[in-house]
Amino acid sequence: MSIGVIGAGKWGSALYFALSQKQDVLITSRKPREMKNFVSLQKILDCEYLIISVPAQQVAGWLENNFVFKNQKILVASKGIEATSGRFLNEIYSRYIPNENIAFLSGPSFATEVMQSLPTALVINSSNEALAQEFAAFFPSFIKTYTSCDVIGAEIAGAYKNVIAIAAGICLGLELGNNAAAALISRGLVEMERFGAAYGANKDTFLGLSGAGDLFLTASSTMSRNFRVGLGLAKQQTQEEILEELGEVAEGIGTAYALHDIARKQNLYLPIATEVYLMLEGKNPNESLKDLLTN
Repeated sequence: MSIGVIGAGKWGSALYFALSQKQDVLITSRKPREMKNFVSLQKILDCEYLIISVPAQQVAGWLENNFVFKNQKILVASKGIEATSGRFLNEIYSRYIPNENIAFLSGPSFATEVMQSLPTALVINSSNEALAQEFAAFFPSFIKTYTSCDVIGAEIAGAYKNVIAIAAGICLGLELGNNAAAALISRGLVEMERFGAAYGANKDTFLGLSGAGDLFLTASSTMSRNFRVGLGLAKQQTQEEILEELGEVAEGIGTAYALHDIARKQNLYLPIATEVYLMLEGKNPNESLKDLLTN
C-alpha cells in the first residue's frame, strides 16, 4: 500500500501530517519543499492512494497538464466551484477518474488545529462505500471519520460555506453585532440547502458536519481565510489588496462568482451569495446590508 499527498499548502501539509501518524506517506507540490518524504510528482502518481489538495480554481488545468490515471484511488481534499464554468469538482474529475475510484473530503477542519493533533471530525463522501471506508481507516485517532454517499451535497456545502464566511467577516468588520451574525449564518445555511435541493442533494447533509459544522467553523473565526476576505471588504479594500495581504488562496472568491453565474442562468434566489459577489465587484458593503434587509 502506498499513499501520496499532492499539494503542500496548509491543508495538504496538515493531511500529510495526520495520515503519517499511522503509515508512511509521500508528498509533492508545484514548488519543492524541505519536507520528509517529499518526492517528484511522477513518483507520487505511482501511489495506490492519492490525496489531492490542489486549489479548486486550478484543478482543471492541473489535471489536464499533470495527471495520469493508473487506477489510483483518489481522495479530493479541496472545496469549491469552478468560477469560469460553474462546474463542481466531481464534474471536473469525472473526465479523468471513474466514480468508483474517487471520494471527497468534507467537514469542519482548520489545518492549524489538525497539525496540533486536536480533535477533529471529517466526512468521506463517495458513491463507493468500500472506498470511503478504505480512506477512513488511514486517519489517526484524533480524527473521527464518517462516510456518506451524498457527494453533490458535500461538495455544495463545502464550497458554499466559504461564501457565507466572507459575508460573516463583513458582518464583523461593519460591527453589526452578534444578533446579525447569528441571523446571517442561519439564513446562509438555509440558502445553501435551497441551492443543494436544486441539484438533488440530501437535506441531512446540510445539517451535519459537511454543512452546518463546516459553516459554523468557517463563518465564526479569523483563522478562516474567507472570513478575513470579508473583513477586508468591510474596510472597502479591493480584491487585489485583500489577496496580497492574505498571501493565500481564498476559495470563497471564485465560488461567489460561480454561484452568481449559476443563479443568473437558472433563476435561483441566492441573496447572500449575490451580495457577496457584488461586494467583490466593488459594491459598498453598507448598500449590500440595506438591500439584504429590505429585499
